[in-house]
Amino acid sequence: MTTLDVRDLVKDFSIRSGLRHSRFRAVDNVSFTLTPGRTVALVGESGSGKSTVAKMIARLEKPTAGRITATGPDGRQVADRAYRDHVQMVFQDPFASLNPFHTVEHHLARPLLLHGRARGRQEVRRAVEQLLERVNLTPAADIARRRPHELSGGQRQRVAIARALAPGAQVVIADEPVSMLDVSIRLGVLNLLARLQREDDLAVLYITHDLATARHFSDDILVMYRGRVVERGPADEVILNPQHPYTRLLAAAAPNPDAGDRGRLAREPRVEPAGASGLAGGDPGCTFRDRCPSATDACSRLPEDFEVGYDHYAKCWLHAGGGPGKQPDAEGAAA
Repeated sequence: MTTLDVRDLVKDFSIRSGLRHSRFRAVDNVSFTLTPGRTVALVGESGSGKSTVAKMIARLEKPTAGRITATGPDGRQVADRAYRDHVQMVFQDPFASLNPFHTVEHHLARPLLLHGRARGRQEVRRAVEQLLERVNLTPAADIARRRPHELSGGQRQRVAIARALAPGAQVVIADEPVSMLDVSIRLGVLNLLARLQREDDLAVLYITHDLATARHFSDDILVMYRGRVVERGPADEVILNPQHPYTRLLAAAAPNPDAGDRGRLAREPRVEPAGASGLAGGDPGCTFRDRCPSATDACSRLPEDFEVGYDHYAKCWLHAGGGPGKQPDAEGAAA
């Protein structure tokens, strides 16, 4: 099975305004590893750079710097053509990602043929029906003849998942795969992804705004803010014991049916959203400091990843010196 290693990923976009030209850094030194049988969730608000990371992994965008390496079970790097076989993406809007002029069978048969997974009309038809049955779309022969507008939103997303599996995907990038679906059918699609992961030992990158599904669907969570990963660790640790001020605000904003936490959001310090991050080269300090209720002078410099628990790290000066109670001085030393 394929392991995907992302190291020091950077993406800059050019911005033109009249005669002025500048660059905007959307992703700043992001690193993580996707391993077979495990799910990594990438969470954060809109504009934090999550989808840009996904597009670079899927080779829809070219990184400005950094590397993305796929290795097989023998430890050898996967070649370019095999990379496209093994790494596939499920997009947010299933209607926009499917051509309305073509049937479901066409959408699934094309990757099967292009990637050499089936040959001949009968073999392709059987492979298409098997894919549809795997994603619980039955009767498969009837679904294959339909066009996207004849399907529900949940059915279209299942077709998109089947299309990702058609080339023999071993790494699946799921970019908010249930955000466009009705609440009543989201769980079914997530359970489908979880079952396919177990059956095929897939490595999954799950991008979402929903901290509840991130916790229950993923093994590890990375929290992004303005292009940087500010906290990472095991899913339960990050959600139940957030250590970065931004993660705490995300957790406080998430709906919680527990009566004991109904007043939690009201008790959190109110902070107003800030504008986008600066020009390429990145903010020299913590990008969250203009919204952070605990900001200090030390936050004008970029913090490192401080270990706050087992395999749990937060990029925050509040943890300098080994604990959240240690406050750094202006030079970065624990007070």
